[in-house]
This record gives sequence, structure tokens and C-alpha cells, in this order.
Amino acid sequence: QVQLVESGGGLVQAGGSLRLSCAASGRTFSNNVMGWFRQAPGKERLFVATIDWSRTTYYADSVKGRFIISRDNAKNTVYLQMNSLKPEDTAVYYCAADTLPYGGINTQQVSYEYWGQGTQVTVSS
Repeated sequence: QVQLVESGGGLVQAGGSLRLSCAASGRTFSNNVMGWFRQAPGKERLFVATIDWSRTTYYADSVKGRFIISRDNAKNTVYLQMNSLKPEDTAVYYCAADTLPYGGINTQQVSYEYWGQGTQVTVSS
């Protein structure tokens, strides 16, 4: 059974940092595109960051320069380092795994087959 489990969320003051982790089990995703998405209360889920098998990365404009996505294939884990957090970053953060290996970076939710349960990030002002 494939599972993605996020952790590392919590409450932080504006300007602070958090690192989210997404641990995969049930199969290896070392050659798959991995992504982070977020959903704020009352809003649709949106793309945040993605990383492909070659470690090429891409970010939403709203987080560019503040967030860093990375992966540790030995641990089958993807990370999202979030710095200079703002109240508007408050959301449930989800990690996801793309369906096929060796794909390019991808911002489209429909292409991601596996999803975690989400972890809450709250940034206070």
C-alpha cells in the first residue's frame, strides 16, 4: 500500500521558518516528480513547489525565494523548507507524487496520483 505522510507543520510567527517532510512508503519515488500543494481555508488547493528526478525545481511566484523543495532518495522523502513565513502562507500543505517516472516538473494537480493527508501550517502576525 502506497502512503505519503507529511509532518513538520505547526504554528509559527510571521518571519519564522518550518520544514515539512513527506515520507513515502510502499514503493520508491526516487525517479518520480514530487510536489507540494496547499489549501487555505475556503480556497482551492494550489501549487507550491515541485522537484523532478534530476532535482530540477520550480516554484509558485508567491513562495519563490522563500521556500526550498528538496529530496532524499535514500530516505524516499521530500522536504519543503519554508522561510520568511507570512500569514498568507497559512494553509494545509499536501505532498504528492506524480504517476510516471522520469517526468518533467509539473504544476498540474491532475498529474499527481498519490497524495498525503496534509499537515497544517499556521502563521500568526
